[in-house]
Amino acid sequence: MNIEITGLSKVYPNGFAAIKNINLEIGSGMFGLLGPNGAGKSSFMRILVTVQKSTSGTILIDGMDINEHRQKIRPLIGYLPQDFTFFSKLKTWEFLDYAASLSTSLKKKERIKRVDELLDQVGLLDVRERMANKLSGGMKRRLGIAQALIGNPKLLVIDEPTTGLDPEERIRFRNILSDLSQKDVTIILSTHIVGDISSTCHNMAMLNKGEVAFKGSPEGMIERVRGHVWQVLLDDEEFNELKAKYPVVSTIPTEGKWEVQLIANDQPHPRAKNANPNLEHAYVYFMENELGVSLV
Repeated sequence: MNIEITGLSKVYPNGFAAIKNINLEIGSGMFGLLGPNGAGKSSFMRILVTVQKSTSGTILIDGMDINEHRQKIRPLIGYLPQDFTFFSKLKTWEFLDYAASLSTSLKKKERIKRVDELLDQVGLLDVRERMANKLSGGMKRRLGIAQALIGNPKLLVIDEPTTGLDPEERIRFRNILSDLSQKDVTIILSTHIVGDISSTCHNMAMLNKGEVAFKGSPEGMIERVRGHVWQVLLDDEEFNELKAKYPVVSTIPTEGKWEVQLIANDQPHPRAKNANPNLEHAYVYFMENELGVSLV
């Protein structure tokens, strides 16, 4: 699947411009959309899945304009919103069966087979009889993925998928998405959690205040910060002095001192040495140096 986005903007009735002149091309596999809260990611997602209309610009999905071919495009899309909800009085399998009845033309017997296949795929088959509102937070997100997949979509759009999940569930969720991306499904992952992008996506864009601040590969973004990440061992006084001047990415207490990683254009301390950057370093660098958002 190929998605071409040209000049996309959204201005709400109160005059707020949520997204501004977005130009992107998204191919197969996993695509990450990174940005802080309020960057315009959710507005962009809702337009992409045809829940909202843009103010201007175009989105072509395999050559079809979403404004002209909404009825053809909608069956191709699976959507997991950030505020995913379900009917609390339904069992896990009943909820998924209900979702299947809305999005497919399968008969009851075929639907139940499809439901169990998906529950097994997301690791929920053993709790199929449990009430949906009794599932853990991670299980609910996995159920959300299952409902997004029930219609065999070619495009899967997921908004803030791992917010509130513990590390084990976050890793499991990412692995599910990685497996799906190998099955001819385009996945767009919108998040403010850097690890969700670095662990799963080969291509990405970063939004800030509704505009594209970066587009390319995570590796390309990381290269932009090489030479600006520093590591140094500091005492309490030195640490307090530096954290007031520079954005600190990590601190590890060790032997009464602090092992610190921070972002700076020039050597921030005589003992500081360059460290290998990662996507979290790059994100902080972009926010501070290219977007003018102070993190100190």
